[in-house]
Amino acid sequence: MIPELGHYALVLALALALAQAIVPLIGVKTGDPTLIAVAKPTALAQLLFVGLSFAALTASYVVSDFSVENVTQNSHSAMPLVYKITSVWGNHEGSMLLWVLILAMFGAALAVLGRNVPAALHAAVLSVQAIVATAFYLFILLTSNPFARLPQPPFEGRDLNPILQDIGLAIHPPLLYVGYVGFSVTFSFAAAALLIGRIDAAWARWVRPWTLVAWIFLTLGIAMGSYWAYYELGWGGWWFWDPVENASLMPWLAGTALLHSALVMEKREALKVWTILLAILTFSLSLIGTFLVRSGVLTSVHSFATDPARGVFILGILVVFIGGSLTLFAWRAPMLRQGGLFAPVSREGSLVFNNLFLTTACATVFVGTLYPLALEALTGAKISVGAPFFNMTFGPLMVPVMIAVPFGPLLAWKRGDLLGVAQRLLVAAAIALLALVATFALKGGSVVAPLGIGLAVFVIMGAATDLAERIGLFRMPVGTVLRRAVGLPRSAWGTAVAHAGLGVMLLGIVGESQWNIERIAAMKAGDVATVGRYELVFDGLDQREGPNFRELAVRFSVREGGIKIATLSPAKRAFTHREMATTEAALMRHGFSQLYVSLGDLNPDGSVAVRAYDKPLVLLIWIGTLVMSIGGALSLSDRRLRVGAPRPSKAKLGLQPAE
Repeated sequence: MIPELGHYALVLALALALAQAIVPLIGVKTGDPTLIAVAKPTALAQLLFVGLSFAALTASYVVSDFSVENVTQNSHSAMPLVYKITSVWGNHEGSMLLWVLILAMFGAALAVLGRNVPAALHAAVLSVQAIVATAFYLFILLTSNPFARLPQPPFEGRDLNPILQDIGLAIHPPLLYVGYVGFSVTFSFAAAALLIGRIDAAWARWVRPWTLVAWIFLTLGIAMGSYWAYYELGWGGWWFWDPVENASLMPWLAGTALLHSALVMEKREALKVWTILLAILTFSLSLIGTFLVRSGVLTSVHSFATDPARGVFILGILVVFIGGSLTLFAWRAPMLRQGGLFAPVSREGSLVFNNLFLTTACATVFVGTLYPLALEALTGAKISVGAPFFNMTFGPLMVPVMIAVPFGPLLAWKRGDLLGVAQRLLVAAAIALLALVATFALKGGSVVAPLGIGLAVFVIMGAATDLAERIGLFRMPVGTVLRRAVGLPRSAWGTAVAHAGLGVMLLGIVGESQWNIERIAAMKAGDVATVGRYELVFDGLDQREGPNFRELAVRFSVREGGIKIATLSPAKRAFTHREMATTEAALMRHGFSQLYVSLGDLNPDGSVAVRAYDKPLVLLIWIGTLVMSIGGALSLSDRRLRVGAPRPSKAKLGLQPAE
């Protein structure tokens, strides 16, 4: 009965989405406030019914209702409760239900929190949001019904994919989906603004908080996915340039550019075309990521769907939304009046510079990801585009961005003084140079690592310089400095913290990629392997039984200078119902670095293949992304992003015929 209720609730949510998509738009066109007012209650009701549907599927998993095909294929009665719950979105059908649930949450939040948005624009945004929801409800109901019943239910389920039986699955997909789906709000704002002709500084003020929310969660989702793959897959890497990893990176790059572009539009009413186009492209890239994961065109640990009908349906969604929005943009963009003018050397100019390189980097990832698929579809030839291509193209594009990051916040709007800013950054540059020289003296070898460390330090110290300049550090009395620090807008703190986080992350990337030490050995009891300054002593094997797996663990003593400092127990788990095995790496933290040990297969002679790494500064990669997200949250908490922007005068309407 519960699955049928869930299915029925989903159908009702579809009906509400259709009403929300059509009725308010008619109200906007006819100027009928009654029809316009339909948008808010239908958005809230839609969330209610999607929530009931998701709760019904979750209940089916919790009670192990194997009459539901989805539960049979992805659960097991012996699984821990936490994994029964995370199994809800550990499969194609359930993950799509989570997608529409988050989409409905954003729609309801927009309905409640959009009081400062003009009624007509608010209704149009909610209508576009509902059009997106309608497409995905139809996709789920027609091709991916999570409530399909089995005529003869089995006694036991097949179990969840063992790789997904990790706490990381409870965190990574929801975070990622909030980021993906969050950009649907900016997309809806862009489409609605083009439809009704309201594109101005106030529009940018309304869009920026939603963009920030999506960007923060996408940042955290990508970071969590990276760390999950790092410790769960056992290969010791944190980024593989997997096509599905790239699918999340592309909207992040475009979303970062959108954040900066919306800032310029809000402050100077410039870059309107850029901002609208980026709002459309960012969500379009999120949809492309959905297509890559669920169409079956990729083989990846992230991929769920293999049914061609699903791929065709999602491809149709792509064509309708991307093609339709770009057509609308092409029709209305020529009517956008030019905003405030600015010199190339200005804060606006620095943000344009940033956006050019970010979008170019995004295009590089896009081509590297989709070109092999397009080539195979057209010619049947199979090629692989891997890390060497992306490292040689993406990396160099990021270097100018990192150099420019400290300059941007210190430049004045409209016209800046580059020489003056360079003088204020002299201390930051001197500290960065010292770090570069010290790194080269201590580590030697390639100049890549010292240059990377120097650049990272320059970014961090540039952020500190920005704050120091704003509060008058070393130039004013301490009491005045403290008062200015307290009164500094949170968005200024957020910008500096986010930029510093970028530098911290770069430190981790340089340390892990340039100084990583790897040791692969076949070991038996009593054997010793040296990894950097550590010795691994093979103490013995342990056989363990889990709730739905068998585990072979190896005990290692970790010695430094002959003294035992830790015990590590990496393991291999065999899941009998899925007939699959997973690697459980063992990690030892030392400072911001880690000793990483994972197991391979048992050899005929009784030895075990062991892969060990000493990874300097690797934790800074994820600490940096966390700091970036904190910076975004500080900016989001700024009161100026929660109040309505002043209404423009009639002479400053966003859309007017070109003169």
